[in-house]
Amino acid sequence: MREDAATVPLRVFFTAPSCVPSTPFETSGCSLGPGDVEALLRDADVVALGEVMNYPGAIARNPDVMAKIQAARDAGKPIDGHAPTVTGEDLRKYVGLGIFTDHECTSTAEALEKHALGMRILVREGSAARNLAALAPFAKEHDFCLVSDDRIAPDLSAGHIDGSLARAVSLGIEPIHAVRAVTITPAEHYRLPLGAIASGRMADIVKVRDLSGFTVEEVTIGGMPVAREGRPLFPVRPLPLAKTFPVTPRRPADFSVFAAGRSATVRVIVLVRDEILTGSETATLRVEGNRVIPDSDRDILLVSVVNRYRDSPVANGFVRGFGLKRGAMASSVAHDAHNIIVIGSDPEEMAGAVNLLIRESGGLCYVTGGTSVLLPLAFAGLMSTDPPEEVNLRLSLLHAETRKAGCGLSSPFMALSFLSLLVIPRLKIGDRGLFDVDAFRFIDPVLASGSDLPPGEDC
Repeated sequence: MREDAATVPLRVFFTAPSCVPSTPFETSGCSLGPGDVEALLRDADVVALGEVMNYPGAIARNPDVMAKIQAARDAGKPIDGHAPTVTGEDLRKYVGLGIFTDHECTSTAEALEKHALGMRILVREGSAARNLAALAPFAKEHDFCLVSDDRIAPDLSAGHIDGSLARAVSLGIEPIHAVRAVTITPAEHYRLPLGAIASGRMADIVKVRDLSGFTVEEVTIGGMPVAREGRPLFPVRPLPLAKTFPVTPRRPADFSVFAAGRSATVRVIVLVRDEILTGSETATLRVEGNRVIPDSDRDILLVSVVNRYRDSPVANGFVRGFGLKRGAMASSVAHDAHNIIVIGSDPEEMAGAVNLLIRESGGLCYVTGGTSVLLPLAFAGLMSTDPPEEVNLRLSLLHAETRKAGCGLSSPFMALSFLSLLVIPRLKIGDRGLFDVDAFRFIDPVLASGSDLPPGEDC
């Protein structure tokens, strides 16, 4: 990524990942220890320690987490945070480590508590997590940064930070206050000679049509024009990357939760619209041949995670909130270990979707009735190097198919990708099983089985 970024005139800065993997409870492509982080922090283009997502480890003073934090202190670089729903004494312990940003606030009350302890609030407006409206009362009165976190390709094409600025002003945030949130404030936090037009600063300037819509007319970097009227003035030549899915195809039998008896009480991950937080509930489902049967009529689907790095058992659970009545959705974008995640009610279609991604070295897909729609992501199964118009078209086709199948989410694949992020409460699923984020431990998807309750009744 750093080598590729160096081939274009954009100024791209990085943070040293503090959590690879994000927890010790999942399989990722590699592991970055304190020594790796310390080495990265010596480089000028690495400007901070990336968000400390293992907040339970930080609060508990885990030696590995502490060593990375100490490396950032020794390098004199800021430490970014990640503390969803953390409050009270635990929050004070977290901030006491010198962690001074957070982008996980979902309410003004949460933002105020963290701000009072000295944290800089990064107000997030992404594709899956849209927090700007809820945090606008805080942002109107306090210093903040405006960030995007994760955005899908069509949303990026429609507007990135420029779109967020327009949204902020429409919510009553004073325009210059909003502009500071994407220029001088983040520049000062990361100690960069950017963010203002002044002596001694780099001549990086974005010219916009007005301070309400923020339509970008021209971009100058280092005094040289690099974009005009929405088109780049420089070429791009992405670097090649080897294929990275060294696993064998899966069988339909791999996608099942097992229990005895006629019915089983199971734990269910519950989506929260426009958030990456999830809820947790229980439901009673039928059991046939020792397999717990999902119920698409009640919007209770199977969710499974397949290890993309080596052959191992598939992790299975249940999810509610997608509304999918038929077919299977799968993605190799599955934060942060990026194993393959799939949802559906038919194990055969789920296996078909997973095997399509293994065969194509990653992407997003929807499979139903022997047909499929695919957005290939040949770059590590995470990104495409195709033109934005082509990516947007393929993603639009995917969204159209999932809508026809009953899914009403605006960004269903983005929502799917966050179901495996084991550092966002409450219930998630990784390649090793169902995970209770609050308790920070694995739990069985089946609470009880062998019950004589009538099939289909909720507990």
